[in-house]
Amino acid sequence: MPFEKCHLCSQVGDSPLNSWILKSDSFYSTQTPLSFSHCRIMMLTVIRNTKSPVKFWFLKNYLSPSFKEFIPYMAEKYGFEYELVQYQWPRWLNAQTEKQRIIWGYKILFLDVLFPLNVKKIIFVDADQIVRTDLQELVNLDLEGAPYGYTPFCNDRKEMDGFRFWKTGYWQSHLGNRPYHISALYVVDLVRFRKMAAGDRLRGQYHALSRDPNSLSNLDQDLPNNMIHQVPIKSLPQEWLWCETWCSDASKEKAKTIDLCNNPLTKEPKLKAAKRIIPDWTSFDEKIKGLQEEFSKSKGKEAPVSTTTTPAPRVVTTEQSGIFFLFHLNYIVSPFISQFS
Repeated sequence: MPFEKCHLCSQVGDSPLNSWILKSDSFYSTQTPLSFSHCRIMMLTVIRNTKSPVKFWFLKNYLSPSFKEFIPYMAEKYGFEYELVQYQWPRWLNAQTEKQRIIWGYKILFLDVLFPLNVKKIIFVDADQIVRTDLQELVNLDLEGAPYGYTPFCNDRKEMDGFRFWKTGYWQSHLGNRPYHISALYVVDLVRFRKMAAGDRLRGQYHALSRDPNSLSNLDQDLPNNMIHQVPIKSLPQEWLWCETWCSDASKEKAKTIDLCNNPLTKEPKLKAAKRIIPDWTSFDEKIKGLQEEFSKSKGKEAPVSTTTTPAPRVVTTEQSGIFFLFHLNYIVSPFISQFS
């Protein structure tokens, strides 16, 4: 089954800034799956707020035919560039069999080999996020020698203390006073990343730990947090990722991105949460739905149902999924932004 990865690129002067998207067909839990428009909504918010030209990169390995057919049309309408990248999982590296974990692997293990050498920085943004600022600001952020920067989990909501596994046991001992970082958004300095052989270090640690099925439960988050002593993480300012589950209502006003992360207490469906948390969600959805209808008419096809209508739980197809498809009913991954020199 295909999944899709998209990279977003914006440009500063003559230097483009790129972003990468991983396309999967649902979220982390068996709540309402992503619909066809979700990733396009995320892309629309990036384009609207980023003043530089934008380029998206997609992982070619698992792109669906419908998406490959639609993306040139959207690129022409909104004036962004896109490019496909491809990489085969190495035979020597311990493989994953679950689609969700394969996507997580591509999200962290191959950053040094997926992109051309002239790509200097990339930003990853989950498909279930809304961007509210110019992402060039994140590209320009000083990582202070670290190869990448992640946002720590918020500690605001005390009712979530029981779910903060990093506050006890192994993680508490391993991290010390350092925070546990969320992988929903991060920026990578690929020059520094390659120079310090961070990719080799991450793959080596992954190869050792992944033989134990009880290790790396959240592969894309656990691995970089586990390697923090060998591959340091720059903690991004908290406003770079706001999630209602973990962050206070008061901090939402300053949020640069809003992530529709799951709430294990309420188990609220994501589409319902999106319309409640993001006032412009319906407007974004209608714009993307209209674009899809235009494209469908040009191809003589019926347009998909609006994302504002919550579908009944079922196995989803590519056409109904978000742009980060994984073909696993409970998963979604995010995009990146990168910079050329």
